[in-house]
Amino acid sequence: MAEFMPYCGPPPGADTLLANWNLDPLPVFLVLLVLTGGLYAPGAVGVPARRPAYATVAALGLAAAFISPLCALTVALFSARSLHHLLLLCLVAPALALAFRQIRLPNGAGAAAFAAMSLVLWSWHVPAIYSAAWNSHFVYWVMQFLLLASGFAFWVSIFRLEGGAGHIRAALLLAALAGQMGLIGAILTFSGNILYPEHIFLTDAFGLTALGDQQLAGLVMWVPGMLPLAIIAAMRLRRGWREVSAA
Repeated sequence: MAEFMPYCGPPPGADTLLANWNLDPLPVFLVLLVLTGGLYAPGAVGVPARRPAYATVAALGLAAAFISPLCALTVALFSARSLHHLLLLCLVAPALALAFRQIRLPNGAGAAAFAAMSLVLWSWHVPAIYSAAWNSHFVYWVMQFLLLASGFAFWVSIFRLEGGAGHIRAALLLAALAGQMGLIGAILTFSGNILYPEHIFLTDAFGLTALGDQQLAGLVMWVPGMLPLAIIAAMRLRRGWREVSAA
């Protein structure tokens, strides 16, 4: 029986990485769906003229995550998997939220979306769940859709929080997300054990040990993951404090 291959295909080598493009119909369909929606869906509330640009950013992010060689690199390196998740949460999800902000969410959806997004984010880093996604294309895509859907709902709620109190609430939610990124990053960086044995022997082609790759993943969560969120949270908090003080 042939050995099961994780989604995105066989692990690439450093010399073959750029040739590894994923042309599976599902991600191609998702990219085209986002582009079509951005160009032809009914006008958005607020800034409809910018929606095609936001949708294009989201589509490019999806293409980078699931079609470009980054997809194949996630099979070899767990640090690439961390970058992949950041693309979905911090680029694709907010771009989709801006492009389709006319979608209505029920009251209190922001807190629920944050809780759901947090649960999915942590679940991705549970070794048993990670192994399940590695060994099943269905579980892989369920986890990806849950991460993206909860991230979309979270960012829709963030962009709708206005006024002094709204800015402060948005800052607190963003700070909480940044804190989680930092905590996950710390666990990955300082753990002396290899948490994801799927990548053992696959990292050598890129000059990394499996533990070194895991530590690099922690740094990815810290710097490009945690830092921008913390800066945005500080800006929203400052704006909210000024508006509350001036009221």
